[in-house]
Amino acid sequence: MSVLIPCIIAGGAGTRLWPVSREAMPKPFIRMPDGQSLLQKTFARASNLKDVERVLTVTNRDVFFRTQDEYRALNPARVALDFILEPCGRNTAPAIAAAALHCARHYGEDAQLLVLPADHLISDLQAFETAVGHARELAGQRWLTTFGLVPDRPETGFGYIEKGQPLGAQGYQVARFVEKPDATTAQRYLDEGQHLWNAGMFCMRVDAILHELEVHAPQLLADVSACLEKSQSKTGNGELQLELDASSFARVQDISIDYAVMEPSKRVAVLPSQLGWSDIGCWQAIRELKDADHNGNQCNGQTVLHDVSNCYIDSPRRLVGGLGLDNLIIIDTPDALLIADAQRSQEVKLIAQELKRQGHDAYRLHRTVTRPWGTYTVLEEGKRFKIKRIMVRPEASLSLQMHHHRSEHWIVVSGMAMVTNGEEEFLLDTNESTFIKPGCTHRLRNPGVIDLVMIEVQSGEYLGEDDIVRFTDIYGRAPEPIIG
Repeated sequence: MSVLIPCIIAGGAGTRLWPVSREAMPKPFIRMPDGQSLLQKTFARASNLKDVERVLTVTNRDVFFRTQDEYRALNPARVALDFILEPCGRNTAPAIAAAALHCARHYGEDAQLLVLPADHLISDLQAFETAVGHARELAGQRWLTTFGLVPDRPETGFGYIEKGQPLGAQGYQVARFVEKPDATTAQRYLDEGQHLWNAGMFCMRVDAILHELEVHAPQLLADVSACLEKSQSKTGNGELQLELDASSFARVQDISIDYAVMEPSKRVAVLPSQLGWSDIGCWQAIRELKDADHNGNQCNGQTVLHDVSNCYIDSPRRLVGGLGLDNLIIIDTPDALLIADAQRSQEVKLIAQELKRQGHDAYRLHRTVTRPWGTYTVLEEGKRFKIKRIMVRPEASLSLQMHHHRSEHWIVVSGMAMVTNGEEEFLLDTNESTFIKPGCTHRLRNPGVIDLVMIEVQSGEYLGEDDIVRFTDIYGRAPEPIIG
């Protein structure tokens, strides 16, 4: 059988899981109760499949370094890693087209793509592996094979797939895709047993999906192909990185693979599957992962509750007191608090959308922000000042940069810092500090083997993160107006 390449599609902001999921720390990075992120779980079940030697990930350029960190925690060089880095999100059809063209070029048109969303949870790994084996049989017959989840309730939040004629390997030809139904229709689908939930997972030969794209979405395929010709790639340390050309990718049609190919194609099969699956699409789905107490409450963090029932409370940092509450979801983060009727958890996205419309930072960022070199946390800010805790990993370095409108005072809390301050370069040890004037070129580097932790005090007329001029950067971000 031809080579199998799992392709993890890591897109989407997960706005229904605000305030934990945000644009700069989207849903795939959310930690489950066992400490692993959804992305790590997806990578683990993909890389542990039999005969898999390479995993391809399509993700946004801005979260690439965080994605690398997530994988490195699990992957001791057992599988090779390919990354296709999108400058902006253009939905699943362009992502899958880019993955198929990339694999055709490097691994042959007979390779099989196993397309997996990065933010789903699958608990029955044996059933998953068995289903992949059946899907590969169908894909080998040039069927575009989708995994249809056998429904266990009348669900109005998912799309459905109607089964058609039976095929080999326990699959069926797809009769039609169905949009999210109303409650009555969803109950009828459950009773009749002919409809499956659309999980958005696929297995297909590269040449088969490219042929169907050519038939049903020729302009999209041509635009993605042209984008790849202009894109830069690099290899090293068992990784291949393809960074999509920003200007040409922005012109590619924004459309899902279902609309572009799966619905009009006559070569789509569905494989009924029971995988212990959840799309973790809202806080109600998260709470179902945790056992309830005798009052029906599920709590993470310290709580004092009186006459409280059927509530989900997630507040790992602060004590929550509750009195006379029922059927609420309470999510506390350092800079935002969500209080919602549990029956309306799907509507949390409306809050995230309004924050985005207002241009509020709480849509994009947490107080702690991940960067390629480490993290920074905003501790306090006010008029003309901002205080940050900065952590730089061993051998990592911020860019050589300059600010027009602010000065910075750096104080080393732990570790050792190599500082460039104008024409000078020197080491700072614990409890030592330096002052950087506005307009002065500077850089911070950790030459040691432990994390460098420092406090940065900014002062000036303007403290926005876009007041930065980068000169050189080891992470390839020099043209971008982003902090450090």
